[in-house]
Formats: sequence, C-alpha cells, structure tokens
Amino acid sequence: MTLNKQRNIYWENLSESFNLLNITDLNNRLFCTFTTLDGIDPLVESITNSYTIMYNKMFVLYIKSTDEYVVTYNVEQGNVSDIPDNTILVHRKKESNTLYTINALNELIKKLNGGVVNPKFVIDWQHYRNCVLLTNHNELKQLNTKIYKIVEL
Repeated sequence: MTLNKQRNIYWENLSESFNLLNITDLNNRLFCTFTTLDGIDPLVESITNSYTIMYNKMFVLYIKSTDEYVVTYNVEQGNVSDIPDNTILVHRKKESNTLYTINALNELIKKLNGGVVNPKFVIDWQHYRNCVLLTNHNELKQLNTKIYKIVEL
C-alpha cells in the first residue's frame, strides 16, 4: 500500500490550537533578579534602562526566609544581550503564582513521583502557591513569597 500524500500528523493535531497561541509570548522570557531592600530602586532603574519591559510591569516579591527580594519582569528574547547579576530565567504557573526553574521542576517531580522524572506527572500547583522553586546543589528549595510592590512603568 502506498500513500499518495505525505502527512504530518503532529502539525495536523496542533494546527487548530496554533491559532490560539499568542505568538509574541514565544519570545518572552521571565527573569527573576535577587536583591536587597536597598537594591530594589537602583535595580529597577538599571533594568528599565537596559531592556524593554513587556507589559510595563515589574513585580517585587519578598522572601521572608532569606530576607531577600526578587524583581520579576518579562523581556523579549531578542532584547537580551546579557542579564543582570543574580538573575535566573524562570517559568510561572499563573493559577498559583509559582515561579520555578526547569531543574527545580524536575526535582519536584522526582520528589513527588518516587524518584522518577516523568514529564506527564501532574503537579497540584496549589501546594506551591506564592513561592519560587529553585535547586541548590540538586536539592529542591521552596522560597515562599509575598508581593512587596508592583512597579508600573
């Protein structure tokens, strides 16, 4: 049996959903820069002078356990030639306000799934509400946060 037309089943399954995507978000990067209370204003000024901040907002979160602050902001990938010191790339679960690195996500899945990393494992994100999930020496760290202020640009 020969097929007259070659088909790309992956694209066919995605083509309807593709139109629903916000294409501008594909180049969007969420950065998380750690600072002190005294460092917030100079950091915000430096970042806004260096990058075009998407959505014209920056969120400053307080981490009580470390007495640190993090400034989170979205930039376009093409707008980034270098990143500020103490900055990491993170992802966000909107429904729980959870920020996480890919390494932390893998460690979380391993912890919850008997040591096995399974990309299909379902996480109850409400257990990680308002926090940053990071790794330190392959150990999962959960830093609980609260909003300190929102910077409108």
